[in-house]
Amino acid sequence: MSEENPRASLPRRQLGRYIRRQREENTALTQAEVAVAMQWSHSKYSRLERGEPGKILDRDLRELGKILEIADEQIDAMIALARQVGEKTWYNSFNDLIRANFDVYLRMETEARAMEIFRPDLVPGLFQTADYARSLNRIYFPNELEEEQDRRIELKLKRQAIITRKKDPVTVDLALHESALHSTVGNETIMAAQLRHLADLGTRPNITIRIVPFRAGFPLGTPVGPFVTLDFKPDMKGVAEPTVIYVENYTGDMYLEEEADVLKYRRAFVTIQHAALDAATSRNLLRQVARRD
Repeated sequence: MSEENPRASLPRRQLGRYIRRQREENTALTQAEVAVAMQWSHSKYSRLERGEPGKILDRDLRELGKILEIADEQIDAMIALARQVGEKTWYNSFNDLIRANFDVYLRMETEARAMEIFRPDLVPGLFQTADYARSLNRIYFPNELEEEQDRRIELKLKRQAIITRKKDPVTVDLALHESALHSTVGNETIMAAQLRHLADLGTRPNITIRIVPFRAGFPLGTPVGPFVTLDFKPDMKGVAEPTVIYVENYTGDMYLEEEADVLKYRRAFVTIQHAALDAATSRNLLRQVARRD
């Protein structure tokens, strides 16, 4: 993990990163010296730079901007960013259904500019049909009422808007193992519809879907679990938030930001891509298997 808190919201992390950069570039002040000037504790100021939770007022940012010699228009941008921290997100009404810490991923997914996804097992949530998702949910949440199941499907379909919206959709490169095409979820009818859905999504200009065939074996020499690489839009100074690798695990998820970790997963994805079928052949395979089902 980096020294910044990956569990903080993206706007909060962007604000902290921007403030730290301004302190280092515009002044010779240390964190402790800025804290004294603000009449804050050192820990409060350091939490702000790390993007960790904590209340900050507009007047605090204006005073901080003077101390750090930040231009007025940039202070206004800082305030706008800070206000985003307190804004409710579209998924807040589903908080009771979101597992611990997955709201962190949802925030990042919503803010992403581009994503690389590898799934060695099943179709990822952004690409699931309602019937496919419902079949999985009925197994994983066997005691839920139908109403709760419906809300889970609604949440998943709302998530998918980032790849299907008309304005600035997220660019997604998906590498999906062939086993996902043959592992039955629900029944054959549901599987056939899911595979056709994948093939159709793969024709969108912002989406590339490649199937890793059985014959590719283990491209990395060892089994690799599901992961997502998230790249973000530039901030108010045109600097992009660092890439985050989301590693999904049955017992707990990880968020990796260290440069060495990001590079390792970048290289892994390139290797997986090289072992996969091209996009057109992958679409043909999806439709072929769907016809058999």
